Parts: sequence; C-alpha cells; structure tokens
Amino acid sequence: MNVIHSTPLTDSVRARGLTKSFGGNKVLAGIDLTVPTGSLLALLGPNGSGKTTTVRILTTLLAPDGGTATVGGHDVTREGVAVRRMIGLTAQQATVDDLLTGRENLELFAGLYHLKGRRARRRAEELLERFDLAGAANRLVGTYSGGMRRRLDLAASMVSAPRILFLDEPTTGLDPRSRAELWSVIRELLASGTTILLTTQYLEEADQLADRVVVISGGRVVADDSPAALKRQVGTERLVLRLSATADAPRAAAALGTYAGVEERELTLALQGPDHLRRALDALHRAGVGVEHVELRTPTLDDVFFELTAAAA
Repeated sequence: MNVIHSTPLTDSVRARGLTKSFGGNKVLAGIDLTVPTGSLLALLGPNGSGKTTTVRILTTLLAPDGGTATVGGHDVTREGVAVRRMIGLTAQQATVDDLLTGRENLELFAGLYHLKGRRARRRAEELLERFDLAGAANRLVGTYSGGMRRRLDLAASMVSAPRILFLDEPTTGLDPRSRAELWSVIRELLASGTTILLTTQYLEEADQLADRVVVISGGRVVADDSPAALKRQVGTERLVLRLSATADAPRAAAALGTYAGVEERELTLALQGPDHLRRALDALHRAGVGVEHVELRTPTLDDVFFELTAAAA
C-alpha cells in the first residue's frame, strides 16, 4: 500500500512537549524532536530514558499524557489510522513466525496490507531479493541466524512501502558482521527516500548512520545536533601517550603539569595547539620518561553520551 502526498512534507515526524508517566514514574517530561523528510534521526539515551516509550507514542501504540505529535502530517492521537497507513515499525522483539518460512512470513504480512494472491507473492519476492534472503526463502525462520531474522523483520516492516520507518534498537544482540549488513540495508532505504527514526544502544551506529542525534536523559532532550557538532561540543582532540613503564606515570603527570587523566601506562591530554605534542614529548624526555606509542584521538559519540548523561547515571 503506497501513500502518495500531494505536496512534500518538510518534517515527517514532529513531537512537542510529549509527556508520559507510568504510575508515579515520569518517563517523558516534555520531549521535543523533529525528523526532516528523507533523513535519519538517531534517538539515544540510557536504559529507561524513554526511547521506546517515545517510539510507541509516535507509532500510535501508546497515548501520551500531554504534548502533541504528528507523523506524516497526521496527529498520532486523533488520526491513528492515517498514521499507521504511512509507517513501518521494527520493534525490539522480532515479529516474524519461526514456524513459517521467510516467504510465508512476508506473504502473511502482505495479506494484512490487503495484498492477495499474485500481488502478495510478487511483493514477497521483491523483498526477499532486496534484503538478500532469496536463498533462504523456503527455510523455516527458526533456522535463520540472528542477522537473517532481523533482515526478515525489517523486510516485513517494508511490505507496505512505508515512507516513514521506525527502528527500535534493530541491531541489538547481532554480531559485528550482521550489524554491518543491516547498516548497509538501512543506508539503502535512506538513499531511496525513506525517513527513519532509529533508537540504538550503539554509539558507533548513530555516528555511522544518523544525520542528527537526539540524546534524552531524565525524560528530557539534553542534546539535538549532528554527530560532528555534538563531538565538537565535548572538546578538542586528545593526545594519548603510552609510557614505557607504569612506574613513570606520576613523574610524567608532574612533568606535563595539566593532564586529563592517567590509566596505568596511558597518559591522556587535551590537545592545546599544533605544537603541543612536541612540547609534551620534550617535557617527558627532560624528566627521563620513555614513550613507546603516541596516538591522536578525536572525541567520539561515546564521550558525548557519557558527558550528557552523567547526571542521570
């Protein structure tokens, strides 16, 4: 089922002031986020921060206590049917049936979207090819690897060719190869014009895939920017010096004056100008401290995440 818009939407997903409590526990305390059409937004946060609750509200599976949200221009509380016609959802738990083959699963989902007979079979074949599952189409899903199951689950969410896709931690538990394969599929979907909201536990995943990153902590948005801009906010590049001997660490720290931290044989310093490395090595040489390895590290989204969520932790 393809949904055609008469005019293009600037923002496919928009939420303002979303709140949600369960009993006395306020999970969302006024969440704002926007996903421009054709982009991928990664939603990050500690466990229990409200990522899945946000997705469930935006996909009409849960009603908010307050605030507003639109998906594809439709209000999620008043126009739920219209929203569901436009979206695909891959939840944390796979929705495919282990007792059916890959092909049978996709034909079943096609039937739920009112595709029958030849149309259902053709759509299933298209998706099996697109998600590199044609060779396993007639095998029971119970025999699939974790990566294959996840690709089939994603294929099932694409049966209706949705313009907007919600992926709730789609790669959790996958090995690095399977995760990389799913990243490739997500990039292809994004390149084809699909708008994607992704929640993930993997900071590298957000860095690789996202146009923008929203970090929530304590039920509120604490950051909203591109991955590169967020990393710049954390600070400058860092010098990591691996000392020849662990016992030299106190002397090395004293010789350098200010430093970010010492861990066993590694000394980490915030980079201060283009000649900082030379000055640091000269100071260590004068102090009789040997250095066996030098590395320049740029801030990562891990650094961003730890800094922004430190209070909640």
